[in-house]
Amino acid sequence: MQSINLGLISYELAYQKQKEILEQVIAGAEDTLLICHHPSVVTLGKKSNREQDLMGWTGDVVDIERGGKATYHGPGQIVIYPIVSLKKSQNIAGFLEALERAMVNFLKEFGLNAKGNPYRGNPDLTGVWIENRKIASIGIAVKRWVTYHGLAINIFEDQNAFTGINPCGMNAENMTYLLKEKMVDQTRLELENKLASYLSKELGQL
Repeated sequence: MQSINLGLISYELAYQKQKEILEQVIAGAEDTLLICHHPSVVTLGKKSNREQDLMGWTGDVVDIERGGKATYHGPGQIVIYPIVSLKKSQNIAGFLEALERAMVNFLKEFGLNAKGNPYRGNPDLTGVWIENRKIASIGIAVKRWVTYHGLAINIFEDQNAFTGINPCGMNAENMTYLLKEKMVDQTRLELENKLASYLSKELGQL
């Protein structure tokens, strides 16, 4: 599995890159992790309701075909888009659980007791949590058994984060970020590489 780091990139340009690699993986190319972070933007998944999910947000908004509701992306996050073939396993639930496990194990390195979706009966709450605080969101789409879109984990403080929206249908006060929970002195690149390593390990077992 290869990793490509796009750095700070607009959501639209990263989406175009996803689609390019998606078609390549469908055709048999190597699975790919696209690593990046975005300027502040809100994306609306298939279950979004603009009147309910946008409550004063004045920034960019992008409608997208992934599952889920309103999701904030910003410069304080690490965003990874795993473009992975599930043609052999055809196990979407297992793929989502692998994303959660990778982030849970990543956070354990910092002494944080994180957990995957504690509300298995509510797929809208898929992601990673520290007690009742959500630190990471997941939203995927699948084309011909190849995944795209992916995960966003909150790392650094971001004054714009979750203001004026109901993130994933919840109150913004339910959201948290790594440096609020634990002091970490690693660089963004070190953290990105570490998370990508956990993802490669978990997804390689599917």
